[in-house]
Amino acid sequence: MSKVNVKNGSQFSNRHLCRSCRNGQVTTGYRESDVWVICTNSSPARMVPFPVEECTDFWDRNRPNWDQMEDLAISFSETRTRPIRGFAGTGFSQFPAAADGDDEDKQDEAAITR
Repeated sequence: MSKVNVKNGSQFSNRHLCRSCRNGQVTTGYRESDVWVICTNSSPARMVPFPVEECTDFWDRNRPNWDQMEDLAISFSETRTRPIRGFAGTGFSQFPAAADGDDEDKQDEAAITR
């Protein structure tokens, strides 16, 4: 009996892509074979009877949404009045100004200068 090599064949694994998808609902039991996966992206939600390797509607649940990214963002529109110790005279004593195009920032600056 000879050995058969398959190039670019699919890998067999028990990890569902649905475990890290926002639309996936995964229920596991005590045994490795006790896995129940439901895709809530379709209407009505459907059960997925096999491990998914690739999905066109995959949405990573670990990726932050837009509101969370705005909360984490650093605002560069503020300027420091005191120079930072160790950086005085080097041109790095102030934060860079925000990029043009933000109407809210211009309104806030106009309200502050009044």
